[in-house]
Amino acid sequence: MQKQDAEILYAEGVRTEHLNQTIRDFDMQRKTNPGLGKAVGHIALSWSATDQSKLNNEMMIDVAREYLERMKIQNTQFLVVKHQDKNHPHVHIIYNRINNEGKTVSDAFQHKRNTRVCKDLTSKYRFFLARDKAQVNRQQLKGEDRVKYELFDKIKLIQAQANNLDHLKLLLARHRIEMLYKYKGNSNEIQGVTFKKDEYSFKGSDIDRTLSYGNLKKAFELVDQQQKTEPLSLTQQLRQVIAEKAQLLTTDASTGTGFQKCTTIPVSSIPSELFRAVPQVPEQEFPGKKKKKRKGQEQSQGFRR
Repeated sequence: MQKQDAEILYAEGVRTEHLNQTIRDFDMQRKTNPGLGKAVGHIALSWSATDQSKLNNEMMIDVAREYLERMKIQNTQFLVVKHQDKNHPHVHIIYNRINNEGKTVSDAFQHKRNTRVCKDLTSKYRFFLARDKAQVNRQQLKGEDRVKYELFDKIKLIQAQANNLDHLKLLLARHRIEMLYKYKGNSNEIQGVTFKKDEYSFKGSDIDRTLSYGNLKKAFELVDQQQKTEPLSLTQQLRQVIAEKAQLLTTDASTGTGFQKCTTIPVSSIPSELFRAVPQVPEQEFPGKKKKKRKGQEQSQGFRR
């Protein structure tokens, strides 16, 4: 409420004329259940900057109230405060976790419920939804969400360098990320994969569908198949041509002279894509030194030989 340009859009159960009044109202209800440690809940609802044109204060209030209802945060005091310190629209919801009857507003399973509710509201009001994780603003993420996206970015980056699942596991370990398999019963059949960093642990499919065990296995099998069927690269073609057309620096055993010979490689046998124009670097003399001319050396206009 004290932040610059902060605007109270809606309040229920508290006075807002003065900040001290708001604090006293929250505190009075809290005293009905003094044993609860974390008595105030805070949630930020953020929209994409592309939704700016369709949003107004009334729309934000409606979405915030529906969000609280679906999150089962009801019958309690709350504030909806609009901030304008970011380039995207957003509001902050402050609510009392001790409801009007002195009972605790549960926060169990709140994270998973929040994900589902936000997706539902986004679809209902046709707000912008990022197509993939690359469009998600990492700087706004905190806690579990931040770590989950950090894992997604790191795993996808390292996956491109790995040859198979075991190689991926080894490379991830160097970045202090554990890759753990889940087995079926007491057998050696792998059912799933989990990634762990610090105290956070996520199933691969919870981070992203592409990181489930089945999809990771398919991805590596596809890469292996493509490598077997793809045409040789230009570098590989050149090596093959050299190996087939020439035996370089071989000793002439027939004469026993020890001289070395080179077999000429026909230009026609080298792929045209391998030729590149070589830039000419102008000759530069060291400063302060002049090249001595030898007696009788010929010179011509603009050329040296």
